[in-house]
Amino acid sequence: MGRMHADEHAIDTDLVGRLVRGQFPAWAGLPVTPLASGGTVNAVYRLGDDLTVRLPLTAGGAGDIAKEARVLTALGGLPVAVPAVVAVGEPAEGYPWPWAVHGWLDGSPALEGLDAPARDLAEFVLALRANTADGPPAYRGKPLAPVDRATRRAIEELSRTDEPFDAEAALAVWTEALDAPKWTDRPCWVHSDLMPGNLLLRDGRLTGVLDWATAGLGDPACDLIPAWNLLTAETRHTFRDAVGTDDATWARGRGWALSMAVIQLPYYRHTNPVISGNARYALAALGCRPKP
Repeated sequence: MGRMHADEHAIDTDLVGRLVRGQFPAWAGLPVTPLASGGTVNAVYRLGDDLTVRLPLTAGGAGDIAKEARVLTALGGLPVAVPAVVAVGEPAEGYPWPWAVHGWLDGSPALEGLDAPARDLAEFVLALRANTADGPPAYRGKPLAPVDRATRRAIEELSRTDEPFDAEAALAVWTEALDAPKWTDRPCWVHSDLMPGNLLLRDGRLTGVLDWATAGLGDPACDLIPAWNLLTAETRHTFRDAVGTDDATWARGRGWALSMAVIQLPYYRHTNPVISGNARYALAALGCRPKP
């Protein structure tokens, strides 16, 4: 697998080891192990048994380290575990940005086509919405209109590839989402990046949620995306009923799931099989691609 981004910084086990030894000598003897991940923003390494190291891949993700630390301190009362920020490192050893050390969370990343976690997901989403702490605007907590141009451009780009793809169906989903009434209630807490790789499961139950840099206050529609990028057709309805969402919010959630998938697939299809595979799954669930 090649680099995902043209401006991606080279990161390897040796660099991570040097950074840790230079700034946190108490951990200098711990083994550093790369973690297989579909992530597109950070390189992630396990440090010993109890820690992970997260390093932004590009300058665009450098600000996420501080933002995620602020967000995680505002969270409480959730039914799942979230990472603890143990330390924040400084640029050094030729690596140009801040980086973070988090506590390790047990569990396996979720895989597409699961039934079991539908109710757990709903419980988590509702508990997060109920958080009353102040927070920043969520990355995807905004209306869909600002991403209209990028989404339509991605639909056109994807239609020119050899990927099985129904552009007309995608445009219909997108138009319905844009035309749906906007969220007019108070902004609520959302994660806004509930990809399967950010959801940890043990024995079929949701036990942890990762990657909080995009979280904040906004329209709850963006936290409905697991309905299409993770769940089955049957449990999609279980999730919707448990969350208790209205038709307009559901339509906007479909819009976010579509926008993410059509943007991700042409960009990552040759460099990130996890993300591109998930985009294909979501597009099939949205009726824009033949189901596998």
